[in-house]
Amino acid sequence: MVRKIEGPSRIQVPGGKLIEEHIGHVNSGDEVISIAHMVAPPGWSEPAQMPLFTEYTVVLRGTVLVEHSDGVTEVSAGQTLVTEPGEKVRYSTGVEGAEYIAVCIPAFTVETANRA
Repeated sequence: MVRKIEGPSRIQVPGGKLIEEHIGHVNSGDEVISIAHMVAPPGWSEPAQMPLFTEYTVVLRGTVLVEHSDGVTEVSAGQTLVTEPGEKVRYSTGVEGAEYIAVCIPAFTVETANRA
């Protein structure tokens, strides 16, 4: 079945990050995958999480910093990071902020993010 989705749902979160979910629980009712466009301001960060999903982060602009058990990985425009389920990670941005696409399989939920 073909489904046309008219546009994303804007999800408000603390810290000034803008989330526009195109596919997922909120916007399309999908549970298998979520696809969201994110814009995070300079110096933004979120609590650590140990998600139950694989997350693919495609950085379009700026730098996303990802803290994990082996240190901190900087992901710049044009690069992609993959995190696996059960891996403790914490996302933040560099001094210029960041714009990125997040794809989660299965779809992101607050409960399955397991934020600290």
